[in-house]
Amino acid sequence: MSRFRTGVSSTYEGEAPKSALTAEEESRPGLVLLYAPCFEELAAAYPFFTSEVIVGRDAGCSICIPDQAVSRNHVRIQVTPPTLFDLSSRNGTIVNGHYVREHQLEDLDEVRIGDAIFKFIEEGASTYVPFRLDGLRSGARKATPIPDLVGGAQMDAIAHDIERIAPTELSCMVLGETGTGKEVVARAIHHLSHRKGSLQAINCAAIPQNLLESELFGYRRGAFSGADRDKPGLIKLADAGTLFLDEIGDMPLDAQAKLLRVLQSKEVFPLGATTAEHVDVRVTCATHHNLRELVRDGKFRGDLFARLNEHAVSLPPLRQRKEDVYLLAKAFAARYGRPDVGLTFSFLLALVHYDWPYNVRELESCIKRGLALTGGAPLDTKHLPEDIAEHMASYGDKHHAEAPSRVDGSAPPPPMQRPRASPTEAELRALLQRHGGNVAAVGRELGKERMQVHRWLKKYGIDLDAYRPAD
Repeated sequence: MSRFRTGVSSTYEGEAPKSALTAEEESRPGLVLLYAPCFEELAAAYPFFTSEVIVGRDAGCSICIPDQAVSRNHVRIQVTPPTLFDLSSRNGTIVNGHYVREHQLEDLDEVRIGDAIFKFIEEGASTYVPFRLDGLRSGARKATPIPDLVGGAQMDAIAHDIERIAPTELSCMVLGETGTGKEVVARAIHHLSHRKGSLQAINCAAIPQNLLESELFGYRRGAFSGADRDKPGLIKLADAGTLFLDEIGDMPLDAQAKLLRVLQSKEVFPLGATTAEHVDVRVTCATHHNLRELVRDGKFRGDLFARLNEHAVSLPPLRQRKEDVYLLAKAFAARYGRPDVGLTFSFLLALVHYDWPYNVRELESCIKRGLALTGGAPLDTKHLPEDIAEHMASYGDKHHAEAPSRVDGSAPPPPMQRPRASPTEAELRALLQRHGGNVAAVGRELGKERMQVHRWLKKYGIDLDAYRPAD
């Protein structure tokens, strides 16, 4: 059987260089490394090119992990259908926080083998190969790295997209959950556009409806009570530059109609003005809403949506790119003056296992808080926020009486029963309806982690906002 070399390269012995891979080979499933203390000795990803993969410490394994916590032959992975079998390993195998003997793998399942933590992906594992966890590369990037857009393969693809779209005049919509970095992308688009004007940003959800129009369009002295001077709006201030409209889905319909006129005529009428002012403005916007559903429900203008959606950049939530957690944690530590701070394995295990509902912004807050508490010591589990500490309390089973000892002295639990089958789309939608879109509550009822519920949401294409109470 062909096997992987250890080290940053993850090509098979005797395999053609990556550039020679076919499209079918590029789409292969595989394991992507999320963290391991010995990550420098491992590949960033292991695409599956054979029907069966053996993972263990033995050099003859398909994937060799040089870690004493790993058995010589630890797990066997059947590729079709993707199923993991623990080979009676000494320390057991953990999938999504639970010990398993056998587990049918789904996209983004987290697999811990010894102290190496991977995620299983159904396709595209080869694209992760050049990107080591600490940012070093064993292959060329598609794009020049963008400051503050920290990450590996997925962020490189987004940076490449930004480089292509930035010099054009197309309006751009940035899609993603809260905290994924939508404003970072908007600023990158403006910077790479080389437009002479400035970037002007406004959060449409944070400005009261009666003030939003005056902020956008400006006003003339005497236009209303208290208007004692002329004030240029953000659209005029963005002349020859970029206007960034954050949370565009919360813009009132009246303001939407006026914005559409500005984009079509390239003229803005300040409140109280009698003549229009010419503007040359490029618009980027961001939202966590599904605008197509808002258009369908009559809450967003379809003609404005078509005008703004000339190009879309979609940012993945952090739970879908956990291979970037280590690099992000180090970047935030450097931002707050501690570039050399130590990160214990237990601390990083918690960061990788947590779902990060508020994404990169929440991770930044976690690191910032930990640095404030730690003094000069490494960041450890005692520095974790309460939500993450509580989440880790359920990591693994709690019954150890008859289990063999682990290498680290703790005892693994007996194997779990086979996991419950996935809910149907109708069953999942019914649960979301009953719990008002609360993923944690749905997970508790199903006996599953939040991450697994999010996988099913992605699988069925379900938008959580459709089940959450209106603000």
